Amino acid sequence: MSRSGQPPDLKKYMDKKLQIKLNANRAVVGTLRGFDQFMNLVLDNTLELNGNERNDIGMVGNSVVMIEALEPVSRAQ
Repeated sequence: MSRSGQPPDLKKYMDKKLQIKLNANRAVVGTLRGFDQFMNLVLDNTLELNGNERNDIGMVGNSVVMIEALEPVSRAQ
């Protein structure tokens, strides 16, 4: 949740490649395909990053700590 108490507006990140940091020091990269008000995410073509190792893991998104866009995102929406 944002500081205002509202969940973050993730619409501008739809269909964008993102890097997501999860609890337990896990990091994944994938394309955002969906989300809900609880920040459950649906990522497509998702890879878990572990040092130099990359593992294809499908859908992920619970326990999100940070989201970083890896491509340009429109500010107006």
